[in-house]
Amino acid sequence: MSTTATMGDMGNSTVEFYPKGTRGGGREEGGLGAGDFGVTLTELRELMELRGNDALQKIQDSFGDTEGLCQRLQSSTSDGLSGDPADLERRGQVYGQNFIPPKKPKTFLELVWEALQDVTLIILEIAAIISLALSFYQPPGDETESCGNVSAGAEDEGEGEANWIEGAAILLSVACVVLVTAFNDWSKEKQFRGLQSRIEQEQKFTVVRKGNVIQIPVADMMVGDMAQVKYGDLLPADGILVQANDLKIDESSLTGESDHVRKSVEKDPMLLSGTHVMEGSGRMLVTAVGVNSQTGIIFTLLGAGDVEEDGKEKKGKQPDGAVENNQNKAKKQDGGVAMEMQPLKSAEGGEVEDREKKKTNIPKKEKSVLQGKLTKLAVQIGKAGLVMSAITVIILVLYFVIDTFVVDGHVWVTECTPVYVQYFVKFFIIGVTVLVVAVPEGLPLAVTISLAYSVKKMMKDNNLVRHLDACETMGNATAICSDKTGTLTTNRMTVVQAYISDVHHRVIPDPGQLNPRTLDILVNAIAINSAYTSKILPPDVEGGLAKQVGNKTECGLLGFVLDLQQDYMPVREQIPEERLYKVYTFNSVRKSMSTVTKLPDGSFRLYSKGASEIMLKKCSYILDPNGESRTFRPRDRDEMVKQVIEPMACEGLRTICIAYRDLPNNPEPDWENEAEIVTELTCITVVGIEDPVRPEVPEAIRKCQRAGITVRMVTGDNINTARAIAAKCGIIHPGDDFICLEGKDFNRRIRNEKGEIEQERIDKIWPKLRVLARSSPTDKHTLVKGIIDSSVLEQRQVVAVTGDGTNDGPALKKADVGFAMGIAGTDVAKEASDIILTDDNFSSIVKAVMWGRNVYDSISKFLQFQLTVNVVAVIVAFTGACITQDSPLKAVQMLWVNLIMDTFASLALATEPPTEALLLRKPYGRNNPLISLTMMKNILGHGVYQLVIIFTLLFIGERIFNIDSGRNAPLHSPPSEHYTIIFNTFVLMQLFNEINARKIHGERNVFDGIFSNPIFCSIVLGTFAMQIVIVQWGGKPFSCAPLNMEQWLWCLFVGVGELLWGQVIATVPTERLPCLKEAGLGLEPGEEEGEELAEDEEEIDCAERELRRGQILWFRGLNRIQTQMEVVSTFKRSGSFQGAVRRRSSVLSQLHDVNTISTPSHVALSTATANTSPAPGTPGPDQLCNSGLIWSGPNPDAGGESVP
Repeated sequence: MSTTATMGDMGNSTVEFYPKGTRGGGREEGGLGAGDFGVTLTELRELMELRGNDALQKIQDSFGDTEGLCQRLQSSTSDGLSGDPADLERRGQVYGQNFIPPKKPKTFLELVWEALQDVTLIILEIAAIISLALSFYQPPGDETESCGNVSAGAEDEGEGEANWIEGAAILLSVACVVLVTAFNDWSKEKQFRGLQSRIEQEQKFTVVRKGNVIQIPVADMMVGDMAQVKYGDLLPADGILVQANDLKIDESSLTGESDHVRKSVEKDPMLLSGTHVMEGSGRMLVTAVGVNSQTGIIFTLLGAGDVEEDGKEKKGKQPDGAVENNQNKAKKQDGGVAMEMQPLKSAEGGEVEDREKKKTNIPKKEKSVLQGKLTKLAVQIGKAGLVMSAITVIILVLYFVIDTFVVDGHVWVTECTPVYVQYFVKFFIIGVTVLVVAVPEGLPLAVTISLAYSVKKMMKDNNLVRHLDACETMGNATAICSDKTGTLTTNRMTVVQAYISDVHHRVIPDPGQLNPRTLDILVNAIAINSAYTSKILPPDVEGGLAKQVGNKTECGLLGFVLDLQQDYMPVREQIPEERLYKVYTFNSVRKSMSTVTKLPDGSFRLYSKGASEIMLKKCSYILDPNGESRTFRPRDRDEMVKQVIEPMACEGLRTICIAYRDLPNNPEPDWENEAEIVTELTCITVVGIEDPVRPEVPEAIRKCQRAGITVRMVTGDNINTARAIAAKCGIIHPGDDFICLEGKDFNRRIRNEKGEIEQERIDKIWPKLRVLARSSPTDKHTLVKGIIDSSVLEQRQVVAVTGDGTNDGPALKKADVGFAMGIAGTDVAKEASDIILTDDNFSSIVKAVMWGRNVYDSISKFLQFQLTVNVVAVIVAFTGACITQDSPLKAVQMLWVNLIMDTFASLALATEPPTEALLLRKPYGRNNPLISLTMMKNILGHGVYQLVIIFTLLFIGERIFNIDSGRNAPLHSPPSEHYTIIFNTFVLMQLFNEINARKIHGERNVFDGIFSNPIFCSIVLGTFAMQIVIVQWGGKPFSCAPLNMEQWLWCLFVGVGELLWGQVIATVPTERLPCLKEAGLGLEPGEEEGEELAEDEEEIDCAERELRRGQILWFRGLNRIQTQMEVVSTFKRSGSFQGAVRRRSSVLSQLHDVNTISTPSHVALSTATANTSPAPGTPGPDQLCNSGLIWSGPNPDAGGESVP
């Protein structure tokens, strides 16, 4: 608590707050004005900094009570605000708006400046500037001869003045590359902001205005609003509690205390923004919004408005920033909107700093698998390029020096220095250009474009991606753990069967068939013991289905009341929510909900509903056909489970039991002792609720299974219902080898005697597990963690999880990809997730898989294309430089090639739309290489073709076309047709190879679906048009001479040859080429270990684990031998057995601190005493071992290691 208070004080001392529109002159006397309201912003801020009794005291002293404060804010506890636009406008001006201004985005110029920081570009710029400066220097005329053959031939009239063009052209192309990069970054940033605002608009909150309950976007909430708070909400503003039912809040995001805080109107009514509602419901009066709320104050201290933090910001604006303090797998993203708040772990104060230190060594942004692989690959290629370019420069310089000064015997003359330097600069530029072409800076760009494009398109497929890399991880998913309700089913609950008054009705009974008293109690039990926010509204369209608002199970029960031709509204009007005496709200532990009302005679009645197996254990009576209660014994219960509940469950129905109990008012029961109160109930009815499977789900699951993804259902429902639904969906098929477990069996099987979870035990279960029923959120988290940490299969499993409840947070965070439900999901679940399913539909997950795989394939296509160009360009420049002292491809031409390859190609290939065919193959897996054998074959095959063509043109091209040779041209000579043909052919081959690169799995038809990608077509055609312009009119800057029609046709013909050659390559079977080696491998196991470490440092690193394990085994071994010796000698002395046992326990206590890691509990020891025959009558050690007298671990079937 104190932390928050001090933060508030700090806020006061360091930051001044002016609501919108009141800065400067607009302020009234007396601090921050109150407009026409009876309370100022400052008073409210001071009030919100208090907690508990201090706060209550302050409210009493200043306002009388909450009602008084409400009146001063011109609001009403029952009707809320009037909702009048003028009034809302005024409130916004006085008390501020409910949003925290985002950081200013980077301007285009800042992005340009960032793009200019690229080292290779800087080197090029410097070289170009030197070249430019030197080109204006003319050595004195008479001495030109003495500089050797340096400038011979360069002095055509007008050519001399054009020397500066090359330097200028390089600068221009650098500018071009920079602008394109900056523009890409800018559009990426813009997309993120769009995405962010979309996420924020999604977040709505329930308020009362003019007496109506409505949902408004969080940003529209005003001070004075009456907000309805319920389980799973993330509070968007500060407020004071007006009415509460069993409300518990997780304030860890602000205070770091993980215990849930109970809130009540009498004891602690202060609710703070950014905290999570973990249980219960209530109503609060909003007293602070936006920058004046507790979260806003912290954000302002962090400088959300203006300070840049490293240019990298975390995702999430709003209070959502508050990360749950125990699973802080901080997922960061470029260009998010503000920073997340990470509370200090107060429980382990000392450890925080160490952890922080540890964290600083780990790179800030958690890289996705793909980015990791790509960065590694880019570094490798870059290194190779650097070596090549260095060698190129060295060879060129040596050749020139030897040729000029040794062979021709010239002497270095001072006047000639600039001419020579110009040569050296030219060589240097060639070297740098080789480097520029070699470094695939387009790789990160391609990933970004591909991901950003996918994210945009995935919106249309109902996937709202919160973390970019989730999109690509989804393509590798091998397992999906899905909820049942609402994801696999429609979440439109209807009661279809009921067991009332000893009769099992297979259809909804006629009200006349039921006893009036039973019917009356039933209607009251359903109407009162449901959240008052759950209701059934008339359909939007004539003849449509009625609209269910609120909790769907409760809506199903309310629908049952309407089907019985009764009405629940009069009951609720008679007993409004304020008059409910006590509410035990539903949570995952109780699996039931109970409400207490006061009857007219002063006694109490408790209504309860919940999962039938759990509720029936609490029932001691049941209503008979006359509406009277009779005893309900355990054997009646077993009978009912067999006759009623199991048949319903086997038909896939959810069974809910509704019960009640009358309690005396004297003495008044102890309401806090829930176990004593919710017991000895009288059962009214057990109903079967049907939640039909979504029609598209079975097909979606079939696609997943065909794509190599295992779908598992994890649900809170009973096992029979779960199994029936799983069979309907196609998760399980009769005759398959699968396991369906209940939560408690699952727990029993995975824990050892000490109750610790053992990975080996989980490994025995999860591969066959398909349905986990009656599971708690912890079971879900355990299962997900168990599958991810498992090493049974050679590939590490990539797990996706769906969740909607607050309690699913940990599992969603632990999973590789967490899907939250957009409609049914709570804010907490959405906060922990990576992707939000806006339609709550399982088939959208399949779309996400498709997009994920598509991203991977797009990157591979781009890689295949880029590496071909890289290999060819580098070899051509290098060989050309070594043999002809000049690169056939000039610096500016290389930069143009670099631009098409890198930027345009990444755009063209990264925007290929996905096809269903992507779902026909197995997932790639985390450690799979980026460049498959087929791709390697394509790269090398096309590389060979291009090199053969280019070298042919380079060395005998002038004879083929009957033109002048361009080789050995002196400095600043005019462009030659010869080299222009080489450049043109090279570019056209790349263009046609770009079409080949569309297919990477060896498909024949490379044109398949080419017109479904307009971006690709326009880029290829656009590049072609630009190439014509450059060749025909590029002139000196591009070192191009115009070509005639015949030459153009030959260039085109060779380019088209690429497509034919592609068919030839596709014919060669990859298996026949053992020489190919896959490249771009994933992370080495060690590195992966490191990444995991970054996620949860609690896990001890691999070596240590092995070491510990070895130690334990060794200790155990020694310990066993000692014990056995003792036992043997004890037997020999036929003395007491206690010595051995005492010794055993002392050794065990020493061992206790080592034995923290689960190890196989069974260690077999073979003692080498077989040859020493013991005295007759004394059992030998071996026999002892076998007789089980010597402890050999309590669980011999757990598998173990034998210590020799």
